[in-house]
Amino acid sequence: MSLGPQLLRGGRLLLAAALLPACLSAQQPLPSAHDLAARVDRHYNQLRSLKADFTESYQGMGVKRTESGTMLLLKPGRMKWDYTSPAGKLFLLDGKYAWFYTRGDRQVQRIPAKELDDLRSPLRFLLGHTELEKEMDSLAAAAAPNGCFTLTGQPNGQEKRVTRITLTVTAQASIVAIEMEETDGALTRFTFTGEQPNVAIPDDAFHFTPPAGVPIVNALPPV
Repeated sequence: MSLGPQLLRGGRLLLAAALLPACLSAQQPLPSAHDLAARVDRHYNQLRSLKADFTESYQGMGVKRTESGTMLLLKPGRMKWDYTSPAGKLFLLDGKYAWFYTRGDRQVQRIPAKELDDLRSPLRFLLGHTELEKEMDSLAAAAAPNGCFTLTGQPNGQEKRVTRITLTVTAQASIVAIEMEETDGALTRFTFTGEQPNVAIPDDAFHFTPPAGVPIVNALPPV
C-alpha cells in the first residue's frame, strides 16, 4: 500500500473537517475576509468537542470516489474519522500519533502528530488552534448560496502542492464544507451535517489498537 497519497488525503483532508449548522435561507451582508476569518477562529477556539457526519469526494488522476462517515473531535489534539462507506476505514489522531488503517490492509500507517500538523491541513481549522490569516495567503471572501460565504486562500508553504483551499461557512462562522484543489488538478471536498458541538466524548474513543498480526509502518511526512 502506498504510504504517501493515501496518508496525505487522509491527513490533510481528514483533514480533514467538522459538522456544522446549515446556512441561512436569506443572504447576509458580505463581511470582509478579515472579519470572516476572525469569526471562524473565534467559533472553533471556543469549542471543546464536536461530533458530525461527513461526506468526502475526490476527483483526480483518473479516479472518482465518494466516501462518508462520522467525525469526532476532542481538544486537545484528538480527532477520529470513522468511515461507514467504505466500512472499516479509519483515520485517528490520538494527540501523539496519527493512525490510518483500512480493514483488510496488511499494515497500519502511523506518523507523529507534530509531523501531520505540518501539513497545514484543514485539521488546524477544526482543532481551533490557528489563525486563518496567518495560515493562508491572499484570503478572499465571497457570497455563497443559501446565505453562506466562502473564504478562499493559498495555504502557506504549500504552493508546490496545493493551489487553493476554500472554506464554506455560515453567517455564524460554522464550516459546512472544505474544498482543496491541488496543483495536479485533483479536487477533494468535505461537506458536514448533523453537528453536535461540545458533546461528551470519552477519551478511549481515540485509542487505537492495531489488529493482531498487522504490523505498524512509520510513514514519512509529505514533502
